[in-house]
Amino acid sequence: MINTIRTDSTNRDFIDLVKSLDDYLTVTDGNEHGFYDQYNKLDKIKHVVVVYENDQPIACGAMKYFNDQSMEIKRMYTLPVWRGKGIASGVLAELENWARELKYEKCVLETGKRQTEAVELYKRRGYKIIPNYGQYVGIENSVCFEKLLQV
Repeated sequence: MINTIRTDSTNRDFIDLVKSLDDYLTVTDGNEHGFYDQYNKLDKIKHVVVVYENDQPIACGAMKYFNDQSMEIKRMYTLPVWRGKGIASGVLAELENWARELKYEKCVLETGKRQTEAVELYKRRGYKIIPNYGQYVGIENSVCFEKLLQV
């Protein structure tokens, strides 16, 4: 049975999934991983979604305050064996619903161009490419997105 919970960044299962994500990104991003890692600390993340299958954590995602209108989607990860089954779409939908409940107007995010599955997920979920923002300006591997939330 699939079960989704809302929690925060102190959740042990979230921390373990993020460790797997970081291991994956260390390989995918190569020398650039250190740059991205500095912007992905967990201490500022108060909104986390973890998905379980029979009490085993299989996917996660998070969001943090970006500005008065927007939340930033962070730390999206699905265990490889669970990919392609709509789990990440469900995580993203739950984060969007949560942002909407908190009265935010949109979600923004950054992902790497090499994470082609992630790029396609965000496009399928209605995210539009925007100019790179903040620390991602001028970073060749980064692609930034936003989605207006229907209220």
